[in-house]
Amino acid sequence: MTTKPDEDWRNKLTPEQYRICRECGTEPAFTGQYWDCHDPGIYRCVCCGNGLFDAATKYDSGTGWPSFWQPIESDSVSTRADYSHGMRRDEVNCAHCGSHLGHVFPDGPRPTGLRYCINSASLTLDRNKP
Repeated sequence: MTTKPDEDWRNKLTPEQYRICRECGTEPAFTGQYWDCHDPGIYRCVCCGNGLFDAATKYDSGTGWPSFWQPIESDSVSTRADYSHGMRRDEVNCAHCGSHLGHVFPDGPRPTGLRYCINSASLTLDRNKP
C-alpha cells in the first residue's frame, strides 16, 4: 500500500478531496462532478491513480452519488466495517493507497447485486481507457 506523510496529501489534494479521501468525509448528494456523468472511461483514485471502476459498470441509483455494480478488478478496492453515524456500513477504500471512496450496499443491480456508492471527489475520470 502506498503511504505518504499527511502534508503530501494536503499539498496534492484540494481541501474537499482531502476531507473526503483522507478524513472519510462525504460530499452532499447531487453535487459531485460525476453523479450524472455518462462518459465512457475508467474512474481512477484521485489520490494515486489506481484504476477503480469502468464507466460501463456505472448506473443511475437515484442516490445522487456515482454508483457502480462492480470494481474494475476484485483487488482494486478493499472494504472494512464502518460503525459511524450509529449504523454498520461497509466502507470502500482504494486498495493501493487506502483512500476513502464511499460505501458498498447490497441493493444494486444484477449481476452482482452490489451498489458501490462513491464520492465524486475521490475519483478522476480517465476518458482514455488503458
